[in-house]
Amino acid sequence: MTRAFHLFIAAAALAFGASLAAQTVPEIAYDANADLLKFPDNIHLGEAAGVATNSKGHIFVYTRTGAAHATLGTSRTFYKAGSRLFEFDQTGKFVREIGVGVYGFNSAQAVRIDPQDNIWVVDQGSTQVIKFDPDGRIQLVLSRKPEVIAVRAAAPGGGPGRGAPPEGRGGPPEGRGAGAPPPPGGAPAGAPPAGAGGGGRGPAGPPGGGIPGDSFVRTAGVAWDAQGNIYVADGSGNGIGNARVAKFDKDAHFIRSWGQRGSEPGQFNSLRGIALDAQGNVYVADGGNKRIQVFDGDGNPKSEIRNIGVPAAICITSGAHQYMYVSNSNDTESLDNGEIYKMELDGKIVGKFGRAGRLSKEFNMVNAIDCRSENELFVGELANWRVQKLTLHASK
Repeated sequence: MTRAFHLFIAAAALAFGASLAAQTVPEIAYDANADLLKFPDNIHLGEAAGVATNSKGHIFVYTRTGAAHATLGTSRTFYKAGSRLFEFDQTGKFVREIGVGVYGFNSAQAVRIDPQDNIWVVDQGSTQVIKFDPDGRIQLVLSRKPEVIAVRAAAPGGGPGRGAPPEGRGGPPEGRGAGAPPPPGGAPAGAPPAGAGGGGRGPAGPPGGGIPGDSFVRTAGVAWDAQGNIYVADGSGNGIGNARVAKFDKDAHFIRSWGQRGSEPGQFNSLRGIALDAQGNVYVADGGNKRIQVFDGDGNPKSEIRNIGVPAAICITSGAHQYMYVSNSNDTESLDNGEIYKMELDGKIVGKFGRAGRLSKEFNMVNAIDCRSENELFVGELANWRVQKLTLHASK
């Protein structure tokens, strides 16, 4: 991209941001049901990292819960459990648990349902994207689990360190899975060139650019276009790890990736989520840069949306007139902000609702929004350990 193009995008963003700042944002009235999901007595919900619905209205929740543990093999540390995937019917009745003991269930990030009702799990801890068919059988795995577990430095006074959680602590070497050292002398012999199919390995690019293929680091989300191409938001770490979008065809052959760490157009810092509209445009929640970036399906920058706080969860409705819902999620240290915005796809804010808090109709670290229906949303919260069903009311 030329310098002139960069300047054009920057100027357009500033003008667009000013127009957003001048808006008077109306409040959207809504009701909330925080007790919809009914669990068996021996199952409990932890951090509700992902929530999604299928064509039958069944509700899927990917949650950080369970007893995570690690075992040492001959050459690798095997870390598993710590997250579980549950299915409920449209009334909230518990149906089943999917993927009990699956190797890649480490630290839940997202669950998405594709147009064929396949269930896609995004796991930040294992760096993997796992596809299940509607019956719960594994159909596809993208990326490989890290070879080792990151460990914090020893505490002051010589005390033992702690295992690093997947978000915002520690980090893997640039452009590779956590703990996997770069090969001596760059790319391994026979590695395919950048852009080659098959998800092969190649030389590392600029910081955060990753390696061509599916060597993910802290995966953040997955989405699809009308042709079934797969888009993975790769890199939820703030200032560390990958910072890119990786595109694969419907059979999971690598096509291309774009992005690196930074704040210029086409660069990212802490990807939080990804969604596509009916025209195949790609919307990426670039949380570290406090913006949503919009690209075409080949990764060419089109626009950016600002003045909505720190975008985290992102969802685009279906239908002839599509809307986008975006959460300005509060951070772990405060109950500031926390509202959810309803927007046109060009960035115009239609309205907002909610605030940070711990009561019903309040939100605490929203990490997932399901908007299969425009005015009936499901919201997953990390800090409140729950899913709320929201019913929005039309403006009077």
